[in-house]
Amino acid sequence: MPATSRFSRLFALPAAALLLAACGGGTPAPTADSEVEGAEAGSAPGVVNLYTTREPGLIQPLLDAFTERTGTRVNTVFVRDGLLERVQAEGERSPADVLMTVDTGNLLDLVGAGITQPVQSQVLADAIPAHLRGADGKWFALSLRDRILYADRDLALDAFSYEELADPRWKGKVCIRSGQHPYNTSLIAAMIAHRGVEATETWLRGVKANLARKAAGGDRDVARDILAGICEIGIANAYYVGRMKNAEPGSEQHQWGEAIKVIRPTFASVEGGGTHVNISGAAVAAHAPNRDHAVALLEYLVSDEAQSLYARANYEYPVKAGVELDPVVASFGEMKVDALPLAKIAEHRRQASELVDRVGFEN
Repeated sequence: MPATSRFSRLFALPAAALLLAACGGGTPAPTADSEVEGAEAGSAPGVVNLYTTREPGLIQPLLDAFTERTGTRVNTVFVRDGLLERVQAEGERSPADVLMTVDTGNLLDLVGAGITQPVQSQVLADAIPAHLRGADGKWFALSLRDRILYADRDLALDAFSYEELADPRWKGKVCIRSGQHPYNTSLIAAMIAHRGVEATETWLRGVKANLARKAAGGDRDVARDILAGICEIGIANAYYVGRMKNAEPGSEQHQWGEAIKVIRPTFASVEGGGTHVNISGAAVAAHAPNRDHAVALLEYLVSDEAQSLYARANYEYPVKAGVELDPVVASFGEMKVDALPLAKIAEHRRQASELVDRVGFEN
């Protein structure tokens, strides 16, 4: 069945069902490493089995909305670690229909291991820019996680480049989490793709020299330490700002969020610039027993409704243009995404990790 007709057939129910699901309807989120329901769940009609490394609670409103609209039940299996190894071990008998991960590299590892299959869908092609999906249809970005600058709200600063993190003017003023964390490895890999290993090593040594404290903690700790006066700027993901600024007024996290302003850096070395993004994404499993439902789920997840839920529930940036943003995210201004294909960036992950060790970034 053509993608467009399948999409129309499955999404004919009224939008009120979506609103009901977003308000908490549907099946409760399963616990970690939960199993698909019943021995026959993998082959039952009206079922799609989702293996995900994402906390189920973060995506449950979208899955509930999909079920309300289509009648197709989603069995969620949360695999905290070892998703690739689990699916490989299950082999052709695996009940997995959709594989969902965060981080481009993790998703491409699944593709490289041969446990995903190509999908040709005009719905997905129209919604997702070419550099945010596999040319062979074996993986798709569903939401974006832009790597941005947290800056002291009182700083006279309204533009920034990633290269400036190594500028001596910021000596002792930069905070960041571990360089080996996938969020930072991806950024370093992007710098390698744009500028080469030698220039990136020089840059990374400059960033290390500017650190106000050891590269450690999490992204929200960058905002915490800016509030505490330990540093003035830092690199972190944008969606954490949404969580902090929308936290309970007076709470620690709300105070951290109010202490910073957001600037979307670009690569100064690239004509036209662009902000580095990582993704949450998904693919159809190679032996999916419910392939049509799996494709329909992916198509739903790039619909206007689902993309808006991504933006409002998780503060992530939609892959689809023209979707309404959460007001906090909208306040960051327009985002121009670095046009370098994510697959090209992922090719340099190992080099990036080795570079972190070579410059002693963690020391």
